[in-house]
Amino acid sequence: MAVRSKSSKAWLNEHVNDHYVHMAQKYGYRARAAYKLLEINEKDKLIKPGMILADLGSAPGSWSQVAAKLVGKNGQVFALDILLMDEIDGVSFIQGDFREDGVLAQFESLLDNRPLDLVICDMAPNMSGNAVTDQAKSFYLCGLALDFAVNHLKKGGNFLVKVFQGTGYQEYLAAMREIFDVVQTRKPEASRNRSSEIYLLGRNKR
Repeated sequence: MAVRSKSSKAWLNEHVNDHYVHMAQKYGYRARAAYKLLEINEKDKLIKPGMILADLGSAPGSWSQVAAKLVGKNGQVFALDILLMDEIDGVSFIQGDFREDGVLAQFESLLDNRPLDLVICDMAPNMSGNAVTDQAKSFYLCGLALDFAVNHLKKGGNFLVKVFQGTGYQEYLAAMREIFDVVQTRKPEASRNRSSEIYLLGRNKR
């Protein structure tokens, strides 16, 4: 039998004893990340009934679950991920890589020229363990998400994205400030303290 490393044992122990993992299991969310979005939304009131929004990097679907409940029957959630995501009521999902023109075209056909009220993105690259490489991959994806938001958000729309503090962070923050009237940082309690992840909220697209 394979012997677990100390780090994997620590992660497993943390996961098993994690309050948000237990809450997600109790209330039917697919991942503890649901509580990050719930907490941010409680503070910032981003998601409202009747909204049209896109969830980029949506799998396994906990953010889409939260969003679908909050927009209600008169709203619409569009979700996109390279990984397969099981069906969620009220969510239109496309499996594919939105760096590819064909996937993006399919996604845009679903939107049918409707501008989005909100774009949310909890995406992260597959981590290699090389901090420099992983950070570069992360901001590449964040850059694509920002481009998507620029092209599909309505004027006055909002954008919430996960980033990792480190190389590229200040440049990305500056890029967001060129597009949105206000850019705020959020570190929800559900985000583990040891993680360098932080959420940037761009409000009121110009």
